[in-house]
Amino acid sequence: MPFDKDPDLHRDTLAVRAAVPRTPYGENSEALFLTSGYVQPSAEAAARRFAGDEDGYTYGRYGNPTVSSFEQRLAALEGAEACISTASGMSAILMMCMGLLQSGDHVICSHSMFGSTIKLIGSDLAKFGVQSSFVSQTDVSAWAAAVKPNTKLLFAETPTNPLTDVCDIRALADIAHNAGALLAVDNCFATPALQRPMALGADIVMHSGTKYLDGQGRVMAGALCASQEMVTKTFLPVLKSGGMTLAPFNAWVVLKGLETLEIRMQAQSARALALAQWLQVHPGVARVHYPGLSSHPQHELAMAQQSNCGGAVLSFEVKASDADQARQRAFHVLDSLKTLSLSTNLGDTKTLCAHPASTSHGRLTEAQRQIAGVSQGLIRVAVGLEHITDIQTDLDRGLSSL
Repeated sequence: MPFDKDPDLHRDTLAVRAAVPRTPYGENSEALFLTSGYVQPSAEAAARRFAGDEDGYTYGRYGNPTVSSFEQRLAALEGAEACISTASGMSAILMMCMGLLQSGDHVICSHSMFGSTIKLIGSDLAKFGVQSSFVSQTDVSAWAAAVKPNTKLLFAETPTNPLTDVCDIRALADIAHNAGALLAVDNCFATPALQRPMALGADIVMHSGTKYLDGQGRVMAGALCASQEMVTKTFLPVLKSGGMTLAPFNAWVVLKGLETLEIRMQAQSARALALAQWLQVHPGVARVHYPGLSSHPQHELAMAQQSNCGGAVLSFEVKASDADQARQRAFHVLDSLKTLSLSTNLGDTKTLCAHPASTSHGRLTEAQRQIAGVSQGLIRVAVGLEHITDIQTDLDRGLSSL
């Protein structure tokens, strides 16, 4: 169903207004439609709708008005023609790969991507004949050198999880398009509030709505933003067959979360910068990874791509003499927390801390973790909305007693 507002509205306005038309009841807050099926006006109309020849909802696995509102709002924020949602971020990646790739095709990704993404593309899809190469996140020449005649997709995550490495989206788009391939960008960390990859040449933008789009750690959701043709002809058939459908309630929660995305990202990013600056001079910290710091290797690129903002996620490494001591000290810092949450999620209004080497990247081999730079002493912090002094005090409890 078409969006019934002016698409030229400011992004802040689209974040609270983009949705399917109101029902005859005139609700101001978007309606939550909990139904698995839809009554059809006639047998002929049902046939046309199931064939795709006429707009109209037919079955819960194929579409829902609440889900459509979320899709239209996210597409508007990303500057995309269309969006299709899924049950989780990883199912969005699976849908993308199933829709675009077949046996013998080749994908290029970064060593620094999320651990589950590395496993899905590097191991799980390999069983079906999909080839993959993993290269340095920040080395544009390495991406170009990895291109093969059968390369169909470049998939980048920027900033990366958990080291916040930043890639040059426009440069990767040029490499992909010169090779006749597509560029997909995971925009979970920056969100459209800070970064719009399609404006820099990306063909597909992937989201885990579980993170900042929801913003309060309540539900799981995923999405792909792309052209209308790609969504309709490539991804929708996978959704109908595979059933990785986003539940209407989850869609409604994330839809409402999008209304505060801009102000949350600005506030949480400001706290993250203050925390990164504090950690940078802490005697218990060896290194801080945060694009907002001038010491970050891709600081200038990050500022150019991310609306002059570092985002709300950082990571730091505790000082230690070896890997065993590093793990022990990282665990000590995490176990000393009293206010912040020890949790592997991110994007919450509550600050979440995690040990990536034993959680999000725990299924990787030690060699893969080392290549990705995920050390045993690394702690990731997804900064929330607590007062910055309380965040610092809670982390200092463990850091100062190492």
